[in-house]
Amino acid sequence: MKFRLSLMNFLEFAVWGAYLTCMGNYLGVAGLGNQISWFYAIQGIVSIFMPTLMGIVADRYMQPQRVLGLCHLLAGGFMLACWWMGFQAGFGQELPNKSLFITFYTLSVAFYMPTIALANTTAFTILKNNGLDTVKDFPPIRVLGTVGFIMTMWFVNCAILEDGSFSFTLSESAHKFQYTYMQFFVSGILSIVLWLYCYTLPVCKLEKKENVSLAESFGLSAFKLFKKKKMALFFIFSALLGMCLQVTNGYAGPFITSFKGSADAAISSSFAANNATLLTSISQISEALCILMIPFFLKRYGIKVVMLMSMFAWVFRFGFFGIGNPAMPGVIMFILSCIVYGVAFDFFNVSGGIFVDQECAPSVKASAQGLFMMMTNGVGATFGTLAAGEIVNHYCQWDNGFLQGEWTTCWFIFSAFALVVAVSFALVFHPEKAPSTTE
Repeated sequence: MKFRLSLMNFLEFAVWGAYLTCMGNYLGVAGLGNQISWFYAIQGIVSIFMPTLMGIVADRYMQPQRVLGLCHLLAGGFMLACWWMGFQAGFGQELPNKSLFITFYTLSVAFYMPTIALANTTAFTILKNNGLDTVKDFPPIRVLGTVGFIMTMWFVNCAILEDGSFSFTLSESAHKFQYTYMQFFVSGILSIVLWLYCYTLPVCKLEKKENVSLAESFGLSAFKLFKKKKMALFFIFSALLGMCLQVTNGYAGPFITSFKGSADAAISSSFAANNATLLTSISQISEALCILMIPFFLKRYGIKVVMLMSMFAWVFRFGFFGIGNPAMPGVIMFILSCIVYGVAFDFFNVSGGIFVDQECAPSVKASAQGLFMMMTNGVGATFGTLAAGEIVNHYCQWDNGFLQGEWTTCWFIFSAFALVVAVSFALVFHPEKAPSTTE
């Protein structure tokens, strides 16, 4: 059973890993380079309401594993529509109908984002129904999701389809999936596979629940936590730090790939410049390892220090990109940026979730977790990605398929923002040592 759930999580995040970190490279070729930030902001916008809507369906009307499968069928279908539009336009060509492409992508993401929570719900339910311990048995299952994300990153980085022939390479090639519409094909096919796989999973019977108000169903009752200064500050800083979350997902790939247009042959032909997706996968490897470190740091240093470590890690995440380049020794800065990403991402997201669980009464725990995710991955990530897009578009321009310009300035602006947030958090946030039970 644990193997079957691990496979479910592997596929769940493999779908996302196929395009999340390399989509910007294709968008530039397709004539949508100036809208990269919107493609990532869309994920935040739909995360504000779609997980809640699909959660209500899974709670009341349809078994969660079936809702999970149905969402992947729709997400995969719309993602394949994106691939088909790129295929019809032709290799290296702009899309003739950009609005329709954006529509298909938006619908795909709208049905994919709820599946992250639905996959967790399905796994927890099946584990409990089979007498397994969710605290002990779920983390290894979830780690396989990160492995799936990494594996598809590696696949699209190396896979080539040229003149009807499929192969793998680490050498320079404009036909790598990471630069073309084929990344959407990989994602769409994996979604369809997971839709079919969901039919093999055990039944998760619906449980009768007490009638609740519409406001409670949407988790709106958690907003009363803003009445308490400590929680209000926490959620505000969650949104501010959330502004950093999607910046490197959207722009690290185009940034590293832009060095292929450098006049310096050592830089333009470097391994890193031609394998941006493979290089940035170090970030996900670091993320998987850092999850295991959180209990030790929380116990030894406490929640505020752990969250500050995350904030300062974002400063270094952006700063290392600003001073590095793909050739030796500059590539070491890129590698360090990817390593600190694990601390930057996990130490706030995971420890923040623990803080919310400790500080909130049982009656609002679930809603408070939803509010935390909405502030970080919804509100914060949306505004942060759009703001980053404006900065990048101001300092950089697409030239011969590469997004070139004053990248160092962009990364230092992002780093300075993270530094201001970290210092402000250190000065104004003072959590109580004893957990609260405020409702």
